[in-house]
Amino acid sequence: MPSSNTRLDKLLSSLGYCSRREVATLIREGIISHIDNFPLKSDTKVAHDKIRFEGEPLDPPQGMVILMHKPVGYVCSHDDGEGRLVYDLLPERWRRRDPKISTVGRLDKETSGLLLLTDDGALLHRLTSPKHKVPKVYEATLDRPLKGDEGEIFASGTLMLNGEKTPCLPAKLTVIDETHATLEITEGRYHQVRRMFAAAGNHVIALHRSSFGDLTLEDLKMGEYRLLSSSLFINH
Repeated sequence: MPSSNTRLDKLLSSLGYCSRREVATLIREGIISHIDNFPLKSDTKVAHDKIRFEGEPLDPPQGMVILMHKPVGYVCSHDDGEGRLVYDLLPERWRRRDPKISTVGRLDKETSGLLLLTDDGALLHRLTSPKHKVPKVYEATLDRPLKGDEGEIFASGTLMLNGEKTPCLPAKLTVIDETHATLEITEGRYHQVRRMFAAAGNHVIALHRSSFGDLTLEDLKMGEYRLLSSSLFINH
């Protein structure tokens, strides 16, 4: 087999299917197989697309990108002590992948909407880096009617948040009605949208992220996810 391929036990353990020592047993049981009936051993070097696990193609290799419709009540953390995790919505083996799948930025526990996850550290860094200014749109439900000057305040690029040393970058407010609006931001500061409305004298009672760059949820239901092609992010 080509030397550029990967050892079978390393491949399957990195994808979370099993431990390295379990591979030999799973081969004997016919759970792991080669589509060309090539005889396999734990140290056989194989191509990812040639291996089947219980007759099914393997999950994508490193570079996986997931778009999730995050529900309220889930946290973007790997710490089980923080409650229900967004990773609980994924297949169990994905939580054992190496490199680990992580969220691209965070949505707080009470915020729903579009969440990206990836095991590609370089992509994660690019999408969260402030210098790339990836636009993100949030739908906010407010406790009190808008006063009318919020759009100007947010667009000014001078709004200071409590505890911050630099003002927020200009953001675009679109009013839906007196207690509903969308806000497009290009940063990812801690609880930024909630804090911006608080700085303008209001309080967000519900928050939903509807888009991230060119990506939207489309018809994805809450708690569901889909895999994206990594080619979508080549120019990011």
